[in-house]
Amino acid sequence: MKARAFSDLKSMQTLLRDQVRAAQEAAQARALAEEQARRERHLFELTVGHVKPIKDTGRAAKATTPVAPTPKQRDSDNATVMTAALSDDFDVTSLLETDEALSYRRSGIGDDVMRKLRGGYWALQGEVDLHGLRSDEAREALAGFLRKSVTNGWRCVRVIHGKGLGSPGKAPVLKIKTQRWLVQKKEVVAFVQARGCDGGAGALMVLLKSASH
Repeated sequence: MKARAFSDLKSMQTLLRDQVRAAQEAAQARALAEEQARRERHLFELTVGHVKPIKDTGRAAKATTPVAPTPKQRDSDNATVMTAALSDDFDVTSLLETDEALSYRRSGIGDDVMRKLRGGYWALQGEVDLHGLRSDEAREALAGFLRKSVTNGWRCVRVIHGKGLGSPGKAPVLKIKTQRWLVQKKEVVAFVQARGCDGGAGALMVLLKSASH
């Protein structure tokens, strides 16, 4: 009985020695790892200089939506070309219809199209008000509006030029220039004086090419 107890004690001593040895080895491994990490941090600081850790606020970074690139230079160039193409010296007298409103239509446009345009057949999709603008401002505004209309695929638009009551001699100067500018644009199929409810003699209803043409 005693012999068995002594044998058990020896086994326990051996187990304790093994546990102590394992703990010492683990401590040594940890110390080596910490020393290696310290050396690597020191080497990093020597390479990049002193760094200050960023404080963790616990907030997630806000996702941002990328902004689509805008071809500003191309748009500016297009606007310049369109504006320059509208000449004040263009003679439209022979191109206008000899009716009271001096309407206009391109070759191949029939009477039925003009009747529909005068009668409001096409829904109005956009308008530009040139009334009160100086000549250069009006020309630039009209050129930009036509470019926008073509881009949007609009078919029928209104151009408000006013009746010229504020001009010297009360002559419809801007109205005449607007007709002259519109005739020069290949996108313009026809135009007529607006109905009374749409502006009468102070506006034009303009028909633009359809997307299929």
